Amino acid sequence: MEIAGMFKKEFIVEELRSRSKLDTLKELSGVLADGETRLNRDVVLNALLEREKLGSTGIGDGIAIPHGKTVDLDDLIVSFGRSKSGVDFNAMDGKPVHLFFLLMAPEHSAGQHLKALAKISRMLKDSAFRKKLMDAKSKDEIYRLIIEKGEEC
Repeated sequence: MEIAGMFKKEFIVEELRSRSKLDTLKELSGVLADGETRLNRDVVLNALLEREKLGSTGIGDGIAIPHGKTVDLDDLIVSFGRSKSGVDFNAMDGKPVHLFFLLMAPEHSAGQHLKALAKISRMLKDSAFRKKLMDAKSKDEIYRLIIEKGEEC
């Protein structure tokens, strides 16, 4: 499972404007919908909100991996957002979230979806990688870091 196949530079938000959980999900959904014309941002947002009802995808250590499924996709896609100030995302550790990987998958892709979530989680366990993402100076640098780390994991 290669991150490069799911992730485009256009899906990066270098500094999120959003300050709330809902607005962050809207902002990251919009990035995907703008880049993937078959996606409806409201459908994406609703899928993400339904998943969040099961429990926050804020997993701690300043990380959230919101995810959902939709019939409008043939392949998995991922967007990334960074918030230097942090967003209250109801994370498990109660701390603000700074790094967001939003994953959308086709409706009937349970295996692929779980493998992608596992890979992103493995990547983010590395505190040095998280720091590099926080310190990155450009979209190009963020993209390069994510692709390189994805190849390692």
